[in-house]
Amino acid sequence: MLCLSPQGMFVLGLPYAILHGGYLGLFLIIFAAVVCCYTGKILIACLYEENEDGQLVRVRDSYVDIANACCAPRFPSLGGHVVNVAQIIELVMTCILYVVVSGNLMYNSFPNLPVSQRSWAIIATAALLPCAFLKNLKAVSKFSLLCTIAHFIINVLVIAYCLSRARDWAWDKVKFYIDVKKFPISIGIIVFSYTSQIFLPSLEGNMQKPSEFHCMMNWTHIAACILKGLFALVAYLTWADETKEVITDNLPSSIRAIVNIFLVSKALLSYPLPFFAAVDVLEKSFFQEGGRAFFPDCYGGDGRLKSWGLSLRCALVVFTMLMAIYVPHFALLMGLTGSLTGAGLCFLLPSLFHLKLLWRKLLWHQVFFDVAIFVIGGICSISGFIHSVEGLIEAYKYNLHD
Repeated sequence: MLCLSPQGMFVLGLPYAILHGGYLGLFLIIFAAVVCCYTGKILIACLYEENEDGQLVRVRDSYVDIANACCAPRFPSLGGHVVNVAQIIELVMTCILYVVVSGNLMYNSFPNLPVSQRSWAIIATAALLPCAFLKNLKAVSKFSLLCTIAHFIINVLVIAYCLSRARDWAWDKVKFYIDVKKFPISIGIIVFSYTSQIFLPSLEGNMQKPSEFHCMMNWTHIAACILKGLFALVAYLTWADETKEVITDNLPSSIRAIVNIFLVSKALLSYPLPFFAAVDVLEKSFFQEGGRAFFPDCYGGDGRLKSWGLSLRCALVVFTMLMAIYVPHFALLMGLTGSLTGAGLCFLLPSLFHLKLLWRKLLWHQVFFDVAIFVIGGICSISGFIHSVEGLIEAYKYNLHD
């Protein structure tokens, strides 16, 4: 469940995806679940090779190991660097989105206060600065239960309100046509809500019964697909064309503040996980590779974090704040991240690595699936990236004009 938790609250952007995609958006929620489930399985398959007795043996431990194996022997570390960059971008963007959504929610919860959305983002970041002192995930794990409870309460409150207005649901507003300009952004939002591939090798390696990994993937993605699809549809039917980027902004003021406070709490409690993961990747990639490291180790001989290493961590927290302040567009950032790194890590790279490492053992339909996923994923990624960037440029110009 840990692998899926970082994206838990980003289902709040799915109704916005239905706004621009209609029934095709619902189809893509199902399609993305199926594809991500499949690519998760083939990614884990790349961790194994057959020994002399024909038994499968785990010879790799991570996504980076798989990437390096695909690029060996000519470029033994190139693949790992590509995956690391993609992971860092995705994790940092997730942190930025938590700050964005915190500022957005607090601003819309207390519109009468003389505090701007940017100021709320700064206040949220001040509460997150202690994350720079994290040495392990023990402290983070203590908040997992609180995050789960908060998320459950949020979903219950939103769904309950939507069901209370079931008589007014706008079924005629669910379109069979799409907004050509904005729908690619919706694809990125949907893909981003499913991204968990970077955590799967570690998850599978820590399972007591790794043989049950496929079963776990099937049931978690079926459950996620059903819950996300119902949540997106019910919320869109309630507000139709008035659906906003963060669906809780549509709630009446009487309950919006309560729901948003729970959401902000969840966002702040969820921030440390992707932040620590990003720091871990950065430190291992640039500071802890012995003679190959680009910079000296962040830790002293006694294992304590050096002052300049702490400064770099604080700088990363501040960077997420600055991005949230100057690009405060939740749905567009989700779409950009999903199109850029989400599609790459979930669609493109797993299918490419599967073809590269297991080509001789694949059946024709597996080759067809891998090639089809790579082509479709590539088209969606490029299209979503272009339209998300265009949307951000337009939004930025609009903000300047205002």
